[in-house]
Amino acid sequence: MTPLVWTTQFGDVTVGLARPLFLVAFPLAVTLVWALVFQGASGTAGTRSRRLLFASRLVVVFLLVVAAMGPYTVMGRQTDGDPQVTLLVDESDSMEPSSAIASRLAEDIEDEGVPVTVSTVARGDESPLGEALAANLRPDGTVVMVSDGQVTRGRSLASAATLAGDLNATVSAVPPQPTDTEQYVTINGPAKTSVGVENAFLAQVDGVSPDGPTTVEMVIEIDGEEVSRESFQSPGRVEFTQTFQTTGVHRITARIDTDDEFERNNVFYKTVRVVEPPRVLYVSREDYPLRAYLSELYEVDNADRVPSDLSRYHAVVLQDMDVDDVGEVDTLQRFVIDGGGLLVVGGRNSFENGGYDGSSLASMLPVTTGEGASQTTNLVFAIDVSGSAESGMRVQKSVALDALEQLGDENQVGIVGFNYLAYEVAPLRPIGQNRESTADLIRRLESGGATDIAVGLRGAAQQLGDRQGTIILISDGHDRFEDAASVANQLGSDGVRVITIGTGPSPNERTLRAIARASGGNYLRADETNRLRILFGGANRQYAGDGLTIVNQNDFITAGVELTSNPGSVNDVAIRRGANFLVAADDGTPAVASWRYGLGRVATITSYGSDGSLDGLLARPDSLLLTKSTNYVIGDPERKATGVTDVRDTRVGSAVTVVYRGESRPEETENITFSAVSPGVYEATVVPTEQGYRDVLDTELAVNYQDEYGGFGTSTALQAAVADTGGRLYDSGDAAEIARSARDNAAGVKPVRDEWAVYFVLVAFLVYLGEVLLRRVQVYRGRTQSEGGLI
Repeated sequence: MTPLVWTTQFGDVTVGLARPLFLVAFPLAVTLVWALVFQGASGTAGTRSRRLLFASRLVVVFLLVVAAMGPYTVMGRQTDGDPQVTLLVDESDSMEPSSAIASRLAEDIEDEGVPVTVSTVARGDESPLGEALAANLRPDGTVVMVSDGQVTRGRSLASAATLAGDLNATVSAVPPQPTDTEQYVTINGPAKTSVGVENAFLAQVDGVSPDGPTTVEMVIEIDGEEVSRESFQSPGRVEFTQTFQTTGVHRITARIDTDDEFERNNVFYKTVRVVEPPRVLYVSREDYPLRAYLSELYEVDNADRVPSDLSRYHAVVLQDMDVDDVGEVDTLQRFVIDGGGLLVVGGRNSFENGGYDGSSLASMLPVTTGEGASQTTNLVFAIDVSGSAESGMRVQKSVALDALEQLGDENQVGIVGFNYLAYEVAPLRPIGQNRESTADLIRRLESGGATDIAVGLRGAAQQLGDRQGTIILISDGHDRFEDAASVANQLGSDGVRVITIGTGPSPNERTLRAIARASGGNYLRADETNRLRILFGGANRQYAGDGLTIVNQNDFITAGVELTSNPGSVNDVAIRRGANFLVAADDGTPAVASWRYGLGRVATITSYGSDGSLDGLLARPDSLLLTKSTNYVIGDPERKATGVTDVRDTRVGSAVTVVYRGESRPEETENITFSAVSPGVYEATVVPTEQGYRDVLDTELAVNYQDEYGGFGTSTALQAAVADTGGRLYDSGDAAEIARSARDNAAGVKPVRDEWAVYFVLVAFLVYLGEVLLRRVQVYRGRTQSEGGLI
């Protein structure tokens, strides 16, 4: 049971009583003293003497009762604190190319008079550095990591840095200095493709070396045949393309010849599953060049109307079709709802010119017709005002003000500032008549505190309430992205997307892109805020561009796409709520959009040339947009197949799920047991223990080296954690600076509690002693007789 405590505030001083219930003893004590002095005492003392004695005893009793109540004060006071350094030592394999410095560094710090606690936090092929950092934090403490910051499992360093900020702890680091060369190779590219389609791959070499860039030779093999041998300076990359002419699983292997610490990461394995080209139905009344383009990539059937049976097809492409000429629209709608794809390409006879408005066809599309491009909505700015944003706060405000300037007057705009808490800066209100006052509130923002982006998103969502809208997150992104991405994913499910804008000297784009992607939004760099005018410019702030502009680069369709052409015309359409606005025309009108409809996928391309065709979009590099738009609506080209196995490449020791689609459960093989997860779908889990290629049922997967051997040198996550907590990156010879920093962090103005009970007891004793001595002096001087006094 917690005792009752009483406190009150006098300026910067808190006065309190630890046991105020002892006050009830005071009236009892007063009564007892009064009885002893005036009723129960013998002697011949006069009334005046008794009153003086009662007064002195009353003072003594009062002082003793106050002492029993435990008086104390709390006030801020400059203290030296308890300086101590916690040295977290990373002895994982990624540190092998560097010299061991932890032991000597600990001794040097202790020689400076600061005690050191050394803890080994990673060994072998696992580096749970975020977990270790979080477990070793203490209030006002100093943690120094002797590590490269390469986390392979568990909590991220960004999450641990947020906890450090809450505890006012400082995280510094002594990054490794390479003494040996270590290189590793990776391959990136599609995991599944179709026969006859050109695919782009990237083989990359990275690592560390004490003597700067080193020369490596890379050999690339496809299905055991050497296709490339190239020498270059590491770090470096080799881009190559491959068009597979046969179905099945194909192997791509990259090897580097280098004398370094580990051999296992000098080879990388990749599998590509090649399937028959999916069948596409092309419907148009004109012979546009798009038909011939699609025929080079897919099995294409031509028609001038949608037939009543679409079961053979993965997707349907409509180009420049009047709604009355489309054919079996109801069949097309059921086809898409059941998982089929639909790509609608505009022109002079479609959309607003083709009677789409109010039709069954229009209900499937991610755009509406005849409503103009700009839209008004509810917008909440979530502005990061945490300590990690402090150094770039001036830029942060500038970006927020610039973003505000892009918004049309009709939008409802609110402002929320956040660190580890969220604060309403401006309520949701029309921006037209409140633009300047809202801007003034942004200019007055001040920074401080730890970062929690998830809190900021929740605060912005709370301001939206039940209204749908958009959150514009302005932050450096230095926080654990998992929590924020989870909140963003829920917001996306509720119809609220998050547009993230990266600010600061080194924004964490990975985190900000993940948050945006989770909600269906997009990421903008600080110099791209003018793209907000495309989405929210309204009538008074129309967007004006030079051609096609990619609005969302995080989407499958637009990722890696470069647009150089400008067909010149665009249908009059607007984005539906919940759809993905991907590409804008030069006036801000949606040129490419997509969304999910039932189980299927739908995309629209509404930009076209003067002759009604797609003009320059059919030529490289712009044609990739058409290919990816078609691939998007097709989805999995094997979804209609049965008796097939799907599994992704993995790493040694990492579990991977094997999915089999067929009429019956596969027999157990190599101790792999399949379980039914839905009708006709079975899954099993495999944990490979060796590198190389492995057969699973009718397919293969590639197994590569562990994550530990795919990252060397100081990670950006470690640099961000150090910056976010006010720490420093030290060299191995900076023991004196580390000790000085520990003293500075431990010292400071801190609340100090002073107990005053003993002083009240001392004063009570002095009052009692003074009263006794005074009466004795009066006896000696003959002013009274001891027999006549009180006993």
